[in-house]
Amino acid sequence: MGVGSKDERRLHGLWAVSERVVHLCQAIVILAAELLVVASILVATWLLYALFTERVVGSLGSIDTLGEVQSAVEHVFAGVLLLMLGLELLKSLTSFFTGFHVQVEIIVVVAMIAVVRHVMLIDLEHAPWTTLVGAAALVLALAISYALVRLSAVNAKKNGVDGGG
Repeated sequence: MGVGSKDERRLHGLWAVSERVVHLCQAIVILAAELLVVASILVATWLLYALFTERVVGSLGSIDTLGEVQSAVEHVFAGVLLLMLGLELLKSLTSFFTGFHVQVEIIVVVAMIAVVRHVMLIDLEHAPWTTLVGAAALVLALAISYALVRLSAVNAKKNGVDGGG
């Protein structure tokens, strides 16, 4: 019994050290990713404002149709959605860093923002119908996923269980 319990204690000690090393590596990687996302958001914000002011000032006299205005506004909205995408991703990383669990709801929201951003930029007049049907199916699937994740979280909260979402 003495040899077995000594080996078990040694194995348990190695396991504990291994878990600490993995936890430290996760923390370093998540922190580096957070810093990268923050830097990306700041640069993207600055670029969005710079491009917006440059193009608005440069094209005020040359806009002739409502279509040109609509196209410009859609591109600005796509830029804003890109910033929201970065912020949601940062929120997801922060959540993972503090609790070391993935919040599925945030991941689905990030996916929805990314897809909607691309859908906004589809040229509806020239895009094949299969692209439109595919985009619609993707948006519908993400919306259903979001609803199911929210429903699961509400049910878990009612039952006093951590829903993980």
